[in-house]
Amino acid sequence: MELELEPLKLPSDNKRPFVMAGPCSAETEEQVMTTAMQLAAKGCKMFRAGVWKPRTKPGGFEGNGEAALPWMKAVREQTGMLIATEVATPEHVELAMKYGIDILWVGARTSANPFAMQALADALRGADVPVFVKNPVNPDLELWIGAMERINQAGIKRMAAIHRGFSSYDKKIYRNLPMWQIPIELHRRMPDLPIICDPSHIGGSRELIAPLCQQAMDLGFDGLIVESHCEPDKAWSDAKQQVTPDVLDYILSLIVVRDETVSTEGIGQLRKQIDEIDNQLMDLLSKRMRVCREIGQYKKEHNMTILQSARYSEILEKRGAQGTLCGMGADFVAKVFENIHEESVKQQLEIINK
Repeated sequence: MELELEPLKLPSDNKRPFVMAGPCSAETEEQVMTTAMQLAAKGCKMFRAGVWKPRTKPGGFEGNGEAALPWMKAVREQTGMLIATEVATPEHVELAMKYGIDILWVGARTSANPFAMQALADALRGADVPVFVKNPVNPDLELWIGAMERINQAGIKRMAAIHRGFSSYDKKIYRNLPMWQIPIELHRRMPDLPIICDPSHIGGSRELIAPLCQQAMDLGFDGLIVESHCEPDKAWSDAKQQVTPDVLDYILSLIVVRDETVSTEGIGQLRKQIDEIDNQLMDLLSKRMRVCREIGQYKKEHNMTILQSARYSEILEKRGAQGTLCGMGADFVAKVFENIHEESVKQQLEIINK
């Protein structure tokens, strides 16, 4: 279904993107106000801080709760910035509304739970407040959309999605894998829904924030939510992925915001070439599947198993090496041929089961 949305006015200009910034956690009144004042001095219009902090294991700092909400209110009164915090339960919603929080966001652990999302939606019914929904921890676009639909059906029309990456057992460069294709597909389905990038949680380290911000802008994201702390190394949570307001200001000053209004007439011929090549690819894939069906018939007549593991491994190894020589990543080529192989097996199964 389509979301019923109203325009969400995000403060930005043509030089720098919309950004919501502030510490991972509202630790103390002094820390909140100091960070807010420094961010406001750099032109930040929206302040974020976690009042309730869902932690992976018990024993860590889980936020100050209601005690921190007056600090957030004071930020708006003294700086004029809008204030935002995460909510995970109906009680959080009630308290946030009581203290006049301007924007609420729903975290990745909550958006993965339809029961929790419905409880939040019920608590928000009748409210007039923007709600941003982070992607679920697992790469499930339908679950993400479903979470937003529940909020939208409660009458919340000003919404945005926050892309914070997806959890993976195999930790490499990123804390959470970007998997850009998922927010890209979300934008294709819901072009009117603003999408905001969270480079702090994707990267998990402050060194990755700048390149991730630029990637998000290059992909046409509508803004950024970045964790910024007056003394990041002393932060009570997620210290490694926070930057000072000065560093954030420098990062934002380097970002190039692409112009979406430029005419695409100049790349028309190049796109025509891509269409022609895509047609050739489809023709070649069709021919390949035709051969696969012939192989399936041969296996059926000779009582052979469909899956030949040695042959599959040989294909992946050879094509991966070829991809590298042709200027493509071996992982990319492997994924392409994994999908081709899956379809080939399906085609052969249909022949054998006739």
